Amino acid sequence: MTYKTSRILSSEITPAKVWLQRRDVLTMGAALAIGASLTQSGHAASLAVSRSDYNVPDKPTPKKDVIGYNNFYEFGLGKEDPAAKSGDFKALPWSVKVDGMVARPTTFALEDMLKLFPPQERVYRMRCVEAWSMVIPWDGFPLSALLDPVEPLGSAKYVAFESIVRPSEMPGQRGAFQSLPWPYVEGLRLDEARHPLALLAVGVYGETLPNQNGAPIRLVVPWKYGFKGIKSIVRITLTDKPPKNTWNLAAPSEYGFFANVNPSVHHPRWSQASERRIGSSGLFGSSRVPTLMFNGYADQVAGLYGGMDLQASF
Repeated sequence: MTYKTSRILSSEITPAKVWLQRRDVLTMGAALAIGASLTQSGHAASLAVSRSDYNVPDKPTPKKDVIGYNNFYEFGLGKEDPAAKSGDFKALPWSVKVDGMVARPTTFALEDMLKLFPPQERVYRMRCVEAWSMVIPWDGFPLSALLDPVEPLGSAKYVAFESIVRPSEMPGQRGAFQSLPWPYVEGLRLDEARHPLALLAVGVYGETLPNQNGAPIRLVVPWKYGFKGIKSIVRITLTDKPPKNTWNLAAPSEYGFFANVNPSVHHPRWSQASERRIGSSGLFGSSRVPTLMFNGYADQVAGLYGGMDLQASF
């Protein structure tokens, strides 16, 4: 299968400090861009990602479903458990440590991260696929905004993520209720993590991210299945080895490292050629729609996987 796209080089992504100087231009609606920079060879290169690359034409999923029907096993196995059992979770104060193979390891306070992009620059309507699908208006900013300032070393190839462990506030992490080993961990290749469509979400539907949706900061990688979207992140580590990820450790034959949305690669227990779109005709009467390769973002991301066997590297 051939996709019309181009591979995005890490050298083509502008450091956050330079990007911030362009905010006034962006707020005028020109584009949501990670703009021009110089490649290692010294030649000019640029990458512009417009809002149309983030915002899909699909009707957004009703807010009540987005915040009321979730997978967040730290609060329980049921889809309604996160909303019902996350009230004691304290999302503030918060910080994220970024370390590993970087020149400038840094701990970012949440309030400093929120200054990277003002609210009007942080709304993206994206398709998200798990065992079901939703169209969610996330409020966030590119993950590269935290990666570029710490200056990844040339030996860094992957990015590992780690979530909070707080069993006193998360009933799914304690006693007989535990379903997975904690902390929840995830990982991306560095080129995936630096792609402009890889976001750190801090809100949804124009409001602060609710506890049940991964407060106060979570990963959104819209061309991958939902379990890659690690929630309540406290640490991001750059490494030269593929990171462990929780569901791959739990069931390696069912959940691969890449987890790219692919209708031709089926879960061992169900087909992934179609998905149940929540909210399209009521939560329990939701219609099924065909699953799109890379969840409809093939033009933007397929170049990351040139030459790979996506059946084997699932």
